[in-house]
Amino acid sequence: MKFHPVTVLLDLIYPPKCVLCGKLLTRHQREFCDSCRKTLPVCDEKLQRTAVFDGVTAALWYQGTVRASILRYKFSGRSHYSRCYGRLLAAACVRLPLENVDAVTWVPVSRRRRWRRGYDQSKLLAVALAKALDKPLVSTLRKTKHNPPQSTLTTPEARRANVLGVYTAVDRAAAGKRLLLVDDVWTTGATATEAGRTLLLAGADTVWMAALARSREFKENEQVKPC
Repeated sequence: MKFHPVTVLLDLIYPPKCVLCGKLLTRHQREFCDSCRKTLPVCDEKLQRTAVFDGVTAALWYQGTVRASILRYKFSGRSHYSRCYGRLLAAACVRLPLENVDAVTWVPVSRRRRWRRGYDQSKLLAVALAKALDKPLVSTLRKTKHNPPQSTLTTPEARRANVLGVYTAVDRAAAGKRLLLVDDVWTTGATATEAGRTLLLAGADTVWMAALARSREFKENEQVKPC
């Protein structure tokens, strides 16, 4: 196997590490170490329907090294993880009727959070997913209210109240479209549901949902059913 000189130099300066556990990778490993690749907690839930979404799917369970990895991605500048995450998400999206999807969009963060982090993590996921699926990417929502982080709230009711009315549709960007909405983590589904509801009110034909990871913690409170 041949290696490009620039790639070799970058690997010497910034040794590639496992996206999940952070261990240094060997030459034959890509993105994941062998141990993490073998134990990847793939979310095996069937496609599910809600009052807002025609179907909800997720790539991974939000636990252990996956949770630690996503926290690094969101809060420690690991924006490059989005390329790997996008491929994982694309694999989960085979459960969806992709022929019925016109475009990929995302659940945006507020301007303040984007400024603090330097990027919108869900937008980066959507960019990677749209590329993997060969679908157009479209901006359909703005977050117009800076609400407290959902992670600070402990009940589904509080999470739903916290996100009520925080999104505004972008002009007529959603009108008549069959959209695939992307977010990083589905916990109770409150955030994504409010975003999806806003899209439907803005004239979207249908909305599907794809999350990088899904929490088991609040599953008993989710109003979902198999498609």
